[in-house]
Amino acid sequence: MDPRYSAQDVLLCDLCQTAALQNHCELCHVNLCIVCVGKHLSDSSKTHKVVPYKHRTSVSKYPKCLNHMQKHCELYCDKCAIPVCSTCISSGKHKGHDLFDALQKQTSKTNDLQNDLHELKKKIHPTYEEITTNLKFEKVNLEKHYENLTTAVTKQGEDWHREIKIIVNRQTSEIHEMKTKHLAVLNKQENEMKQISSDVKQCIVDLKKILDSKDVSLTSAYKSRNAEFRNLPPKISVSLPKFLPHQINTEQLHQMFGSLAALSITTEEHGYKMKTPEAVSSPPVKSLLDEPELITTIDTGYDKLYSVSCLSDEEIWTSGKADIIKLYDLKGRLLKSIQTKSGNELSDIAVTRIGDLVYTDSETRTVHIVKSKQIQEVIRLQGWIPCNVCSTSSGDLLVTMVIDNRKQSKVVRYSGSTEKQTIQFDSEGKPLYSSGYFSKIKYISENRNLDICVADREAKTVVVVNQAGELRFRYTGHASTTKGSFYPYGITTDSQSLILTSDIDNDCIYILDQDGQFLRYIDNCCLRFPCGLCVDSRDNLFVAECPIGQVKKIKYM
Repeated sequence: MDPRYSAQDVLLCDLCQTAALQNHCELCHVNLCIVCVGKHLSDSSKTHKVVPYKHRTSVSKYPKCLNHMQKHCELYCDKCAIPVCSTCISSGKHKGHDLFDALQKQTSKTNDLQNDLHELKKKIHPTYEEITTNLKFEKVNLEKHYENLTTAVTKQGEDWHREIKIIVNRQTSEIHEMKTKHLAVLNKQENEMKQISSDVKQCIVDLKKILDSKDVSLTSAYKSRNAEFRNLPPKISVSLPKFLPHQINTEQLHQMFGSLAALSITTEEHGYKMKTPEAVSSPPVKSLLDEPELITTIDTGYDKLYSVSCLSDEEIWTSGKADIIKLYDLKGRLLKSIQTKSGNELSDIAVTRIGDLVYTDSETRTVHIVKSKQIQEVIRLQGWIPCNVCSTSSGDLLVTMVIDNRKQSKVVRYSGSTEKQTIQFDSEGKPLYSSGYFSKIKYISENRNLDICVADREAKTVVVVNQAGELRFRYTGHASTTKGSFYPYGITTDSQSLILTSDIDNDCIYILDQDGQFLRYIDNCCLRFPCGLCVDSRDNLFVAECPIGQVKKIKYM
């Protein structure tokens, strides 16, 4: 508690804190007793203005008391959380309570309010806005997801119907074949019986003629065939085919057909994280080097090298103008080679968060993933050509693609083979991405803040949208007398959410912050036609140099 005050009606001097105050210095805002006035005025460095305490002008700054209208509340009762006047104190209601100067308490409270306002504006409200935007995004994807789910179940049913129909047709065909064979055997035996019966009938006729003629020569020439006819032909026994249907096991059918993973709705107590206010002027945790350093150069053997992707801090995947993807260590040793499934030249590569290799094949319009040396097709497009690809922090794939006539481009998010999101137009319905000759070149990267960054070579622009696909900004180059037109090619992002894009025509790398503000160039490492980019976990930059087939590792942090 402030020692000048007690729950009594006596106000004490600020200096000696023993005598009753009688004066007030309006310059220093200090309350003084008669003895201390002289001490206070002895400080000749200031022009003090000492007045009787009750005539001080600063009294108007104190709030009026609600209970004693002629009084001002110069004190603040901390326990009751209200300002109080001298009469309130004299009443004894605040005896033993901690009392503070009302203006000082007001200043402290005002600072608290300003801090609350700043937090609400810069952290809390943006967080709820972001959560709301993400929920809208989830709702948009919900319809697509359940539609795809229904389509998958329907397709499974159609596949089963098709397989069952094939089985039915095969067995009915077998029944027809058995029937035809059985009938042929019976027809043959029937014809044989008819022939023998006809022979027996003819013998009867001949015998009657001989007997009726009483001709001795005919009787003598007769030869009996009864022994032949008595020897009946063998009887053909046929075991008729039967259909033995298996009992339908409903439970087993359900298991064989496939099951739906149950909808799981859980509430994660600390699932959301408060958004950190992003001050443009605040420096990143890591600072940029004044002079980026070339660490090493790796020769890949490609005639033209297009893409590089980090498998780890010590291993990189590379791809170029060939149907082979190569894995190198940082000493330039070839560790592994993988040939594309189609044998075609691939378009781009990426590495998933669990270390699987992904590549796009524009010739077959497919996207493949390599798991344990097995190449699996995960996406096949109709009417669209897959271009570049990146793997997101959530495990999704982001694929840039162009329509067959190259008049439209878009970005599509996939979870496995399921399409989750399409990003193609801005809020005004205008295309986000270019069309035209170079429209197939659109390298893509997801930033740490979940923005989606695309280097649009045809438009000479870096296009950045948020997670919901809403345009955040376009970057079209930095005003400089040393660089020509801006031709972005490869793109990547680092742990500081910085955006790095290669300018293939000016042989340099642009570094931007997450809001598209230019920070600096990397143009001192003898770069030649830089294309694909990636960074490792330590924010080392790897640059694929197209015409010379080399990867350069550069330290810029």
